[in-house]
Amino acid sequence: MSDTDVNEVLDAVRDVDFPAGKDELLDAARRAGASEGVVKALRGIPPEEYQNRGEVARSVRVPPDTDLGHSPGQRGEQARRGGRPGQSQYLRDVPKPPVEEEQERGRER
Repeated sequence: MSDTDVNEVLDAVRDVDFPAGKDELLDAARRAGASEGVVKALRGIPPEEYQNRGEVARSVRVPPDTDLGHSPGQRGEQARRGGRPGQSQYLRDVPKPPVEEEQERGRER
């Protein structure tokens, strides 16, 4: 696994016009001056066409503790839900728990 996190990878490909392939993502990261860890993480993704930054984030291999800001409740839901065959637990899509949504609405007021 790389020594980088998802946010660094996404920052390195922020100027990419999607859909984009692996080579385009690598070129954009190099032009953006990305670290070797980011380039290494992008080299490890499948050679597919990515429709958006979210797909890139789900494909890049990074340590599980860089989970795109999932809360403990969401991480628990990821553990309970099944995912696609071969998909890591921490990459499963999950909605926010109702309690967290309510807390966010309270902060916005």
